[in-house]
Amino acid sequence: MHAVFPSFFRQIGRRAGPAIALATALLAGGAHAQGFDFESVTRLARDRASQPYRPVSNKLPADLAQLNYDQVRDIRWRPDRALWRADKLPYEAMFFHLGLYQKEPVLINEVTPQGVRHIPYSRADFDYGKNQLRPEAWGDLGFAGFRLHNHLNSSAYKDELVVFQGASYFRALGKGQQYGLSARGLAIDTVGGRGEEFPRFTEFWLVRPDPLSTQVTVYALLDSPRATGAYRFDIQPGAQTTTTVRSRIFVRAASGNPSIATLGVAPLTSMFFFGENQPRKEDFRPEVHDSDGLMVATGEGEWLWRPLQNPRQTLVTSFATRNPKGFGLMQRDRQWTSYEDVEARYERRPSAWVRPLHDWGAGRVELVQLNTPDETHDNIVAYWVPAQMPAPGQPLEFAYELSWQGDEQQRPPSAWATQSRRGMGYTKLSAQELRQQVQYVVDFEGPALKALPAEATVKAVVTSDANGKVLENIAYRNPATGGWRMTVRIQRLQADRPVELRAFLQHDNHAVSETWTHISLPE
Repeated sequence: MHAVFPSFFRQIGRRAGPAIALATALLAGGAHAQGFDFESVTRLARDRASQPYRPVSNKLPADLAQLNYDQVRDIRWRPDRALWRADKLPYEAMFFHLGLYQKEPVLINEVTPQGVRHIPYSRADFDYGKNQLRPEAWGDLGFAGFRLHNHLNSSAYKDELVVFQGASYFRALGKGQQYGLSARGLAIDTVGGRGEEFPRFTEFWLVRPDPLSTQVTVYALLDSPRATGAYRFDIQPGAQTTTTVRSRIFVRAASGNPSIATLGVAPLTSMFFFGENQPRKEDFRPEVHDSDGLMVATGEGEWLWRPLQNPRQTLVTSFATRNPKGFGLMQRDRQWTSYEDVEARYERRPSAWVRPLHDWGAGRVELVQLNTPDETHDNIVAYWVPAQMPAPGQPLEFAYELSWQGDEQQRPPSAWATQSRRGMGYTKLSAQELRQQVQYVVDFEGPALKALPAEATVKAVVTSDANGKVLENIAYRNPATGGWRMTVRIQRLQADRPVELRAFLQHDNHAVSETWTHISLPE
């Protein structure tokens, strides 16, 4: 049984072939001139993969280990000590202190034209607040992670742009956004194995930017009992901040460890507590989630939309394809009135869209949905699972663009679901029928629908698995929005089993919307 993922930020706040050449060229950059590049990290990752895993000590100094949550939060980096601030560069780096939940240190280096410089821990860089500590006795303690700042929203202030902290977690912001979902370097056995393994970035190299740099580059070394990896992140801020990722993964030879059952590439982690398709009558807020659906652009040309849920038991579904065009956990609903939360501001949470930069081959996009009792835990994970695993020592390489999107975000070219509501209106059904039947009302909008003439006939094409019987499916114009509305009513044949639904809008035998695919869970 899987547990929800504690959000690190909430607690402290087939082989490469010719197709990879383009991505490699795009990701090549100035760090080569500085004597340190992606190949440098690759050598470290390959070397570690050939050796037994050596865990990093998570034993903190005694006085630091005794601090509680509030006391650790009282330790803050001094902004005047930010890396690159004195040189007035477009980016600055600040570092997180170890303590409480963050016990495993990471090493951080700076890459400059003169070479690579290790950045040591120094008590002078931190304000310890009211804590009575003796940092001078700790030595080079290391850091819990770091954050990069940039003039994202204002020329007068450098905002947080991206944070790397906890295992291989990181997340970024576009203009006007507020932190929500996270990305990870790699996921191992989230499902399908003997328990999840959390690889972690053990060392980072921050490339010193030029005064006119429009992006900042970070290298990272990943390590875990069953895999290592070399990573390069090119982060470009904007209304839609993009993180271009190049990864080269090595699987360790089995040495007492079970083989990897599920290798999750480009994993995304989010939270869905409740929403329009799963309302919660006890809460005054209409919806609470960082993401409301999984979108997939398959290699075969189909666009899929699966609304997220908070299931009672772990729910794992997947979409098999070859050379996907993209996938992401999206926050489509961007109106404040959908959430009514003046503090969380869920309408500002970014969507995260993964766009491969080369052919990824055969595999599947897997979606894991766990039960969460509240909004403080992440319970949604999505990632790509390659069909074939590499042999130990042979690299598995992936390059992709990860976009942190706000109001302007990736959409299907035809039309898309804007809301998926569950429930009945006025009905004359009996109490027994109401217990057996489920109704969904889904609104669509998009250019393919807007282009239809006023007299156009649109129908809803709905299919169900063997446990469902489609009782009603109709499509009609929504005069309030100018789009189209679909109503689907089904009967669950076995009450204790889910029903999988697929539906899309059709005109003249042509699909004019994405495919809405939903799991109707047992009551």
